[in-house]
Amino acid sequence: MARKFTASKTHLRPDPRFGSKLAGKFINCVMHNGKKSVAQRIFYDAIELIQKRLPNDEPIDVFTRAVENVKPIIEVRSKRVGGATYQVPMQVNKTRQQTLAIRWILMAAREKKGRPMAVKLADELVAAFNREGNAVTRRENVHRMAEANKAFAHFAW
Repeated sequence: MARKFTASKTHLRPDPRFGSKLAGKFINCVMHNGKKSVAQRIFYDAIELIQKRLPNDEPIDVFTRAVENVKPIIEVRSKRVGGATYQVPMQVNKTRQQTLAIRWILMAAREKKGRPMAVKLADELVAAFNREGNAVTRRENVHRMAEANKAFAHFAW
């Protein structure tokens, strides 16, 4: 019988430098083709760049705050009623909030071209920390769409 959860949460190891499970999850999401050491180097280089740009703040706290600032509280989901499909606003659970925030930060960093990934990632994390940048814009768009479709909230299941 299929289950609703995956084993990734139980087997997730914290990252070696900071001991943060969020950083460990983020490194795993940065990773391509199983190259974890490359992903770790990208993440830690980005953290060092953040340290240089914001010397008064602890870089792992900047990273955590950036992810918190990107997490969506509400999103729209498609619900088919009769012959029509409605965009129904719904609350987002904690694990999905974290997953979406990480995904949006990485997408925003990967969309920028012409610079090393560590620099692009550091830029996006600092922008998210300051509540600006593409990932935060995406979150605002999701919230705006949910607000616009508030009339269909009674279709929530």
